[in-house]
Amino acid sequence: MINSKNIDSLFSGHSDLPALTVGETVYTRADLANLAWHNARKLRRLGLGEGDVLALWLPNGVEWIGMFLGAALLNVLVIPVSTRYKSFELLHLLSTSKASAIAVSPTFLNIDFLGMVEEIRPRLPQDLHVIDVEADTSWRVPDSAAAPFYTGSDSAPCCAFSTSGTTGNPKLAVHDLASVATHAVAAGKAFGMQPGDVYLCSLPLYGIIGFTSTIAALASGAQVVLHALFQPALAAEAIQGKRVTHFFGSDDMYAAILTAGDFDLSSLRRGAVTNFAGRATDMSVVFENRFGTRIAGAYGSSECFALTTTWSPTLPADARGNGGGDPVHPEIELRVVDLQTGAPMSDGQAGELQIRGYNVLSHYLNNEEATRRAFTVDGWFTTGDLCRLDRGTLTYFSRIADSLRLRGYLVDPGEIEEFLSAHEAIELAAVVGVNQPGVGDIAVAFASLKPGCHAEEPDLLAFCRAGIANYKVPSRIVIVESFPEVLGANGRKIQKGALRTIAQDTLRKSEEGSHAHSS
Repeated sequence: MINSKNIDSLFSGHSDLPALTVGETVYTRADLANLAWHNARKLRRLGLGEGDVLALWLPNGVEWIGMFLGAALLNVLVIPVSTRYKSFELLHLLSTSKASAIAVSPTFLNIDFLGMVEEIRPRLPQDLHVIDVEADTSWRVPDSAAAPFYTGSDSAPCCAFSTSGTTGNPKLAVHDLASVATHAVAAGKAFGMQPGDVYLCSLPLYGIIGFTSTIAALASGAQVVLHALFQPALAAEAIQGKRVTHFFGSDDMYAAILTAGDFDLSSLRRGAVTNFAGRATDMSVVFENRFGTRIAGAYGSSECFALTTTWSPTLPADARGNGGGDPVHPEIELRVVDLQTGAPMSDGQAGELQIRGYNVLSHYLNNEEATRRAFTVDGWFTTGDLCRLDRGTLTYFSRIADSLRLRGYLVDPGEIEEFLSAHEAIELAAVVGVNQPGVGDIAVAFASLKPGCHAEEPDLLAFCRAGIANYKVPSRIVIVESFPEVLGANGRKIQKGALRTIAQDTLRKSEEGSHAHSS
């Protein structure tokens, strides 16, 4: 486990193997162990210790890794902060977490991070430490003389990740040191990571996928090649030049790498994919056929870690692209319950997924009411996700808030989206529901077209009527040039709330037009 008693063991056994590559600088496993103790000493000199909170407002880099490990040694709780946050969001997070210190990289992407901290400084505790990692470069320099000096607790809080915030300001899901370490080992094994492997991380470490996969790689003895941003050509070049064996990302990231140029991607052995653009299964098939890469979907969240489940790499490529799979550790328990009664569902029936195990958050930081609401009386975490279990294997459909009840049938909008995306003219599709009194949910689809292609709403509606059950056929299909999106910690997401507003307006205008025509 990652604590002061055996932090050295995390990096021992292959001490000279590269553990982290940032730009042209390579850090061995011994270097990272030394850096962890060095940073722990620096944090302790600032007065930080068990019970304190350190916010990391940093891009991917050795400073992020080194400060996280150093804080873990001291039982200091780390709050990863999105580098896309502005002062309003930062104030909420620092206030909620009661942070003792914040680490900042002032000039990343030419953004004035220090200026934003100073803007909200009058509303924060006067003794808040602001650490400028560019002014003090020693945070990235390993010190071989930094010997172990402190024995911490593996049950202490280690890190707290922001939730999606779809129902208000994001909450902070807390995980202890033991759960981080246990899951790192389990996730690494599930994806076949081992000493000598190379994992390319282009996802931000402040997101749960980037964090989980990176710690899993380090715990497995693999090397992490860390990029501050995802740039398709740079990623493809790294895969070719550094013989990368593992890559995790969204389906559109995989697609962008494919079209980045003529690169040799044959070193890629395993990968995880999230289904942003409805192309996860396509990417799984294409990468296996072209490069022998076995890509699999997974399931996870800030509350339960990324890579909680994944599909077996032995399954056919077209059967492992979407979210779900088997738990990566035997202590992770899953059950699906009825949306209305909360009673456990039989195999093969859709309902709300609930999870119990070491991987589940201990609590929401400084939010007892949210913690109480998140758990059942018998201790299961309620995910809010619509899923199905088949002999213990999970299939993820959608957020329950996004699911549709069409003419009495519970429908996953992703099913309609996947069908529409198979149309030769459609680049991307999204489906939302509008609830109308006395009618129930009405499905409205949005579709963007491939360059040079043409399609009209009547054609697409006819395509749906010919290929899916009549109750799944959208009431309207709106053709758009682009989608409202947010680039989150784990990749791009379509803002379905914004689409739902547009859908409501579309249906209202249709109804008004119908009334005008009838009169």
